[in-house]
Amino acid sequence: MAESIFARVSRIVSAHVEDGVDRMEEAGGEVVMREAVREADRAIDQVKAQREAVMARRLQAARQKQMLAQRLEELTEKAKFALKEGREDLAEAALSRQIDMEAQAGKLDEIQAQAREEEARLDDGLASLTARKAQMEDALSAYAIAQREAALGGDGPSRPGRSAEKKVDAAEQAFDRAMSGAGGVGFTRADADTINRVAEIDGLQKSAAVAERLAALKAGAAAQ
Repeated sequence: MAESIFARVSRIVSAHVEDGVDRMEEAGGEVVMREAVREADRAIDQVKAQREAVMARRLQAARQKQMLAQRLEELTEKAKFALKEGREDLAEAALSRQIDMEAQAGKLDEIQAQAREEEARLDDGLASLTARKAQMEDALSAYAIAQREAALGGDGPSRPGRSAEKKVDAAEQAFDRAMSGAGGVGFTRADADTINRVAEIDGLQKSAAVAERLAALKAGAAAQ
């Protein structure tokens, strides 16, 4: 069963330092970290593509709603004309058709609301992934520098275990620097949740902006 986009976002954003260090020790740090960055890139592309599809669905519903609104106005005029001509039966038919179209408009409203909600979730996921990718790239850069410095310093044949030990230490330091969040603390298991919560603020700010614009539109419509 294919992994859902939201599950994939959650898995990448909530990756732990300990897991990354263990994998680096086993498979070679730079290779694993580059693959993690590529996976984040693929997930970002997937989120963008899905967001575009959701947006297209919302815009299509909006266009259909606009067309229905025009059709409803036309039916009102037709009903008025039919009454003037003494054809109440035709006026009733036009009004009946209006009721059917209003029901369709209600369904289109639901589609738009669902799409907006999904877009907001995808925006949050995209923000989290973008931040996580930046952290990974910083960690990769810091790790590569640490590896070069370690190679230049040399451990000597008398300390065969020192190279692996220093490799893990460098990886931990690189990840700590890269995963640092607000307040300058190193990355911990709680920081993944913090990243998601900060991304959630972006979603709330966008929702507030949308609500403000919507209220302004409603106020303008009521004043007319």
